[in-house]
Amino acid sequence: MATNPPSGDGHRNGAVKGRSQTQMPSGHWVKRDAVTGQFMDVKTSDKTPFKGVRKEK
Repeated sequence: MATNPPSGDGHRNGAVKGRSQTQMPSGHWVKRDAVTGQFMDVKTSDKTPFKGVRKEK
């Protein structure tokens, strides 16, 4: 398996698969399962999008 050194520096190798995100009217981002459409997680710490997760239109 290939790695992108240095390990443990907080970066992601590749994109998150099977997920998408959309912004709620409050400005927070919510992550959604691409297969079932269920909401999985809301980012409440700040109003920036999740890293590595594709955005819905």
